[in-house]
Amino acid sequence: MDSAGKSTTSIRGLTYAAETSFQKSSFALRGGEIVIPEEARFETESVLDAARARTGLEDFGDDDFLEPLQVLLDSLDREARLSPIGRATQHARIVGSLATRLSAQDYFARHPEILEEEIQAPLVIVGLARTGSTMLHRLLSADPEVYSVRWWECRSPAPYPGSDWREADPRIPDAHAEVEAILESTPILRTMHPWDAEGPDEEIMLIEHSFLSTVPESGAHVPSHRDYVTRHDLRAGYDYMKRMLQFLQWQKRQSGQDRQRWVLKAPFHLAYIEHLIRLFPDVRFVQTHRDPVETTPSISSMYSALWTLGSDEVDKHVVGHQCLERWSWALGRCLASRDAGAEDRFIDVLYDENRRHPMRSIERIYEFIDRPFTAAARHAMARWGEDNRRDKRGAHAYQLEEFGLTRAAIEQAFAEYSARYLADADADANADAHGNADASAGNTD
Repeated sequence: MDSAGKSTTSIRGLTYAAETSFQKSSFALRGGEIVIPEEARFETESVLDAARARTGLEDFGDDDFLEPLQVLLDSLDREARLSPIGRATQHARIVGSLATRLSAQDYFARHPEILEEEIQAPLVIVGLARTGSTMLHRLLSADPEVYSVRWWECRSPAPYPGSDWREADPRIPDAHAEVEAILESTPILRTMHPWDAEGPDEEIMLIEHSFLSTVPESGAHVPSHRDYVTRHDLRAGYDYMKRMLQFLQWQKRQSGQDRQRWVLKAPFHLAYIEHLIRLFPDVRFVQTHRDPVETTPSISSMYSALWTLGSDEVDKHVVGHQCLERWSWALGRCLASRDAGAEDRFIDVLYDENRRHPMRSIERIYEFIDRPFTAAARHAMARWGEDNRRDKRGAHAYQLEEFGLTRAAIEQAFAEYSARYLADADADANADAHGNADASAGNTD
């Protein structure tokens, strides 16, 4: 027991303690042991009550989140094989999302002008994870005339009550602490992704607050929730994402940022192009491309590392199967959307082109969206590129066999995609870009 009478368990050198402050996670890094709140139960009314108690608010907005929330809670409880730290962190993340909903709804009620914000001509980067989309996103986001969703904004889109968020926003140091806790727990994640609490990141974490996203399956074995998300229309999730983008744009404008358009990015969007077109009629897409024989084990490796944050029983073959199935399905839906009338909204960027000549890719993108590539934007992007060279992080190593994958199975799953977009790629340049053309023998990125 700790001094407050809460049970504690020492795991992986991290300490998480229950918090009552509005909107923060229900744990905070201290060092040494984990404090699991007594109320950490995966029951709908329990997490709703916890969010209400934390915020003092009652209105969650539309109730279309309740069914997917229940499915997720049940899946985490029965299927995910969570460790004590996994139960605590997943519970805290869900309560945090519900607190976000309550706070956002309170802002919408008090400031109806938020939902009048116009999201004009967003540029959305789609493509499989591990295709260079993060680098491209962050380069484009360096343009001082565009908005992007920062990692800390994804995690805490609603300001803490009573905070002077237009000046020194307390959400930012909290985000830094959360990132450091993640990386301290699983250091290999540093090699897999350029973690940056203040950098541009994926707005799928805004959809997460609707409980209609693939965020849960990237961090835990939740097959029932995964199937639910796959089968259901995600209109409500995308509608919620738009409201949250309006909320963030309102906050940015309140703090003095007045920019021309958003640059967004998430592999998740591959399967839901129609919803982005429905919500943003002037949307344009950049699709990034790389050999799925390279990307699939790389994605699987990252998912596997994320699963180990909350479970000591991770089956890497299950991870590999789910990643192959999820992303071949998503790419198939994207191809169908392009064929159904969205083709002229897309520009394609190959991984090797983007890696070797990023400014050339960006010049093509700016021409495609009919936007001048200003000297200020070019300078800011060059500076970001110099400050964030890939060689500053360790190599991310993985093998197909770790995840029960074979080259033949991946090539079959992505045959149509590869024939359409990768047939003319220079195989020798691709091999040089990745250090080893035969991923079955081991690879790095």
